[in-house]
Amino acid sequence: MYPVLFELPIFGFPIRSFGVMLAIGFLVAAYLWTRLMPRFGEDPKNDPERVSDATFAILVGVVCGGRLVYVIVESLRYLSSNDQFSAGYRYLHEPLSIFKVWEGGLVMYGGFFGAILMGLWSSKRRGLNPLNALDTALVAGFFGQGIGRIGCLLVGDDFGSVVPEAQRGMPFPIQIQVPSLEWLTAHPESLFPHNLAGETLWATQPWMTMNAMVISAVGYWMLKKRKYMGQAALVMLVHYAITRYIIESFRGDSIRGLWFDGMFSTSQLISILSGLIMVLLLIKFRGRRDNAPGSVNALQAGA
Repeated sequence: MYPVLFELPIFGFPIRSFGVMLAIGFLVAAYLWTRLMPRFGEDPKNDPERVSDATFAILVGVVCGGRLVYVIVESLRYLSSNDQFSAGYRYLHEPLSIFKVWEGGLVMYGGFFGAILMGLWSSKRRGLNPLNALDTALVAGFFGQGIGRIGCLLVGDDFGSVVPEAQRGMPFPIQIQVPSLEWLTAHPESLFPHNLAGETLWATQPWMTMNAMVISAVGYWMLKKRKYMGQAALVMLVHYAITRYIIESFRGDSIRGLWFDGMFSTSQLISILSGLIMVLLLIKFRGRRDNAPGSVNALQAGA
């Protein structure tokens, strides 16, 4: 595990692996989006430039959406538990602390939907078809998320639950072993709790990386097979809702928020709601046809 890659000389400022991987993931996703648009955009000449202009708005949506949902969840947890040491207590009594994003505290689903909303708004402003932009952006975005999730493994975030004794022995990336207590003590930047030192955990961080890559591949395939703009996005979002719910069942970090006596996590509740909505939309639009750019239907129509 490498929570801190290095420190800047003179300043002593730590460069954390989590932030580096997120930045790399975002830049790769932005680049892939510009590469997808010449083939799947309506205006191959100008769409790549419009996409580049829209990426900053998406970054703002990721940060603001992720922070907003985190603050809401933590505040609700405080109100239900009255724990004065919780983050929610601080947000309600020191409102300015909400803006200290550099201290950590983002919910992936919040950033995800924040990026979608800002992406749709920004794409429309720049002359892109919002639904077509969403299809292509999610293909690139899930690939970038797969890279960013590597940072979770490096810093010890989003770790899995302890593997039962009878099921141990499977190799990485199915299971991982937490470093020793001596290592954790020497590296306080790691997010693995000290009580898990030396334990064998389900490797949920690599699972999320592989899951995002698979969804990106499915989305790319859907771009060529889609019958209407927006269909690829709906399929990817349903896939993500189902797989995220399953992976959450193997998580061991309670900071993600647990509800109904630990029956569901925050992400599982969002997965259920968003997954149902996306399935209903797929059913509603099952007869829709619009010759989406780059798809088989569009190529046949132009033949």
